[in-house]
Amino acid sequence: MRAPDFKSVPYDNDPRYVRDAVGGLVWHRVFHRVLFADTDRTGAVYHANYFRFFELGRSTLLRDSGFPLRQVESDGYVYPIFQLGLDFFRPMDYDDPIFVHTRFRELAAVRVDFDYIITHGDSGVVLCRGFTRHCATNRKGRPVAVDPVTVGIFQRFPV
Repeated sequence: MRAPDFKSVPYDNDPRYVRDAVGGLVWHRVFHRVLFADTDRTGAVYHANYFRFFELGRSTLLRDSGFPLRQVESDGYVYPIFQLGLDFFRPMDYDDPIFVHTRFRELAAVRVDFDYIITHGDSGVVLCRGFTRHCATNRKGRPVAVDPVTVGIFQRFPV
């Protein structure tokens, strides 16, 4: 499988966002350095930890938008993942600098989807891409409408 073409360029003088010069979409991005604890016996990042990086991207996007996950939950909303996917292109190793790029993909009545691209922090090479699909629920686990703050963030997210 071939990695997608992706070239991030500055967006609107805000280092938290970049535009993909190839596809034209705006992405939120956060820097991270791979920890030893993220790796397995081979020295590469253990496959399940890619989803931790996706969570870093998603939670940072919400925090930078003024609505941290802690606030989402205190408002009575929970967003469990019910579908996810990941395409690997190149391994990540201990101490690699990476950028986790995150953007909303779709918003539905009781669902919100996110896309992710992780690139190497020095070379810009795409290491993986993926998605998560979340159902809006109340604390009892019953589906509810997506909260109005998340809807507003989705609607204001740069395109």
